[in-house]
Amino acid sequence: MTALRAAHADHTIRLGTEPVGRLLWRACAQTTAAVGVYGIYALTNAWFVGHGVGDTAMAAVNLAAPLLLLLGAVSTTVGAGGASLVSRALGAGERQGAARAAGNAFFLFWSCALAATVLGLTFLDPLLNLLGAHGELRGSARAYAVVLLCGALVSTGFSSLVRAEGRMGFSTLLWLVPVAVQITLDPLLIFVFGMGVRGAALGTVGGQAVSAAMSLWFFFGRRRRPYRVTPKDLLPHAPTLRALLGIGLPSFLAGTGVTLLAVLVNSTLAATGSATALAAYAVCARLQTFVLMPHTGISQGLQPIVGYNSGRGLPERALRARNLSLIASLLYGLLTAAVLALLAQPLAGVFLNDPATIGTAAQALRIIALGLTVAGIGPLVAAYAQSLGRPKPAYLLSVGSLVLLKVPLVVALGRLGSGGVWAALAAGELASAAVALVLLRRLRSPTPADP
Repeated sequence: MTALRAAHADHTIRLGTEPVGRLLWRACAQTTAAVGVYGIYALTNAWFVGHGVGDTAMAAVNLAAPLLLLLGAVSTTVGAGGASLVSRALGAGERQGAARAAGNAFFLFWSCALAATVLGLTFLDPLLNLLGAHGELRGSARAYAVVLLCGALVSTGFSSLVRAEGRMGFSTLLWLVPVAVQITLDPLLIFVFGMGVRGAALGTVGGQAVSAAMSLWFFFGRRRRPYRVTPKDLLPHAPTLRALLGIGLPSFLAGTGVTLLAVLVNSTLAATGSATALAAYAVCARLQTFVLMPHTGISQGLQPIVGYNSGRGLPERALRARNLSLIASLLYGLLTAAVLALLAQPLAGVFLNDPATIGTAAQALRIIALGLTVAGIGPLVAAYAQSLGRPKPAYLLSVGSLVLLKVPLVVALGRLGSGGVWAALAAGELASAAVALVLLRRLRSPTPADP
């Protein structure tokens, strides 16, 4: 029994003792594999809808996808804020503080998810109008949205909180198992039972429910852990909620920004009356989601290392982890952008049927790929700042890059047609990365005296 407890504690302790390069490699490899598998699901889901229902249905699903992005923004808010508090508390030896932070993260997410379900279903028609779901697209978008909203309570497995205590393996399972469920359910519900886009949505929610159940077992059923969440920890604690929101809110703003940007792009393309451009963007959005997943994995692998070592008073380890992550993100961005640009036509052809739509999607991919070279820098800088408990740079990146850069570019260049929209998306990523690097240079290095 003692040996088992020591083994479980070792997952947390090695965050501050193992060589940073090896630790970061293992952490990022696991998180990247996990989120990469989800990216594969996004692509297979698009293929199932495109070939099982049609190009128009895929465009409709993409119009409703911002709802999924918004729920993801809520989960990353509590994940980033809660993980920062948990990892720094564990680094400082404060187990009760870690338990309270995790419990309040659960409370906050479940409250927001319940509100999203009630408000979303109540105001569904105005919401669909806002998303640009009109005409033949509306019925499919509505069916997809209803299922997503009903499943909001189970739309996260709190993998960030699992990683915060060094349990990278189980955190990876929280992504792998539900994606396997989703990939199994999608073809069954779409092709065998003929449920169309509703089947695609049910497959997504079914996988999320499995992840949520695994998470509940981990936090409330598993005993040999560095801290235990009790019912008392679920009660809202004002100082903890303030700290959690203060650190995690930039993630919500960033996720909301992605949602609003997607809505703006869809509305701009819909204004041209081109269903071809909408379907092309649906494919580009899925492929972009896939290639950006490793950037997310790098940021997620970095967070517990920086948070724990910052709380333990080991700033040099946090800085080395940051620098190695930045180099990895840049190299990966260059590689994936080159692959997308070279293989744009055949990649678009995998998901689409109409030759004109394939050509439009290929053109869009080649232009958007320019911005993807540096697309991981902004999220990485934001994650590093949040892990230190300093959210101001993350606020500037999430709000400033959207309001001052990306939205104005889409509005201005979108007047030139779909080509202008693709150029605006690429230019927005390049400008945001430049701002992130400036903020990183000004971000004070962690010191042992930091909270």
